[in-house]
Amino acid sequence: MTRDPLTLASGSPRRRQLLEMLGIAVRVVPSNVPEVRRPLETALDYVERLAREKALAVRGRLVLGADTTVIVRDEVLEKPVDEADALRMLLKLQGRTHQVVTSVALVAGERIHQATDVTNVGFRRMTEDYLRAYVATGEPMDKAGAYGIQGYGAALVERIEGDFFSVMGLPVRLVLRLLEEAGERYDFCRTVESEEAVSLS
Repeated sequence: MTRDPLTLASGSPRRRQLLEMLGIAVRVVPSNVPEVRRPLETALDYVERLAREKALAVRGRLVLGADTTVIVRDEVLEKPVDEADALRMLLKLQGRTHQVVTSVALVAGERIHQATDVTNVGFRRMTEDYLRAYVATGEPMDKAGAYGIQGYGAALVERIEGDFFSVMGLPVRLVLRLLEEAGERYDFCRTVESEEAVSLS
C-alpha cells in the first residue's frame, strides 16, 4: 500500500476539494498547458487532448489531469475573457440545455488511463439584469461556460441529466475507476498518517 499522494495537474480548488472530500491525499502541481483549440478539432477531442497533456506535463507516480468545457449548439464556451464575454455566454445558455464535457486522464507509470463524461444541464429563462448581477459576483470569471454550479450559479440551473460532480469539473466516479484500472483501488478509512487522508492502495 502506497502512501504517495495523488498529483493533481490542476490549480482548480474545486477539483482538489472533491478529491479531499474522499480523503485522498493530494499534491497540487498546475500544469500550465495552453488551452488552445486546434483547427478542425472537435470539442470532445479538444477536451480529451488537454486532459492528457496536463497529466503528462507534470511529474509524479500517479498524475491526474482534467479538462472541462461547455458546448451549446456546437459552440464551445470556455472561460470568459472579461465580464462582457461572461454575460454573452450566459445569455446564450439561458433557457436552453447545454452539454458539460469533462475528461480525466491518469498517468500511472508508462500507461495513460482516460475517461470522459457528458452531462446535460438546462438553464432557467432569466432577464439580462439578473445575469448581470450574477456576473458582478465575480464567480463566472474562472469557469467554463461562465458559471459555477456549486456556488451562486446554482440559481441559474433548472435541471441536470448526468453527473453533478462532472459539472463541477471532476467526475468522481470516473476518477475512482481510473485509479482502480491502475491498480490503486479506493478504500474507505485507510489513512495516510502524515496527510490524515485515505491512501491509494
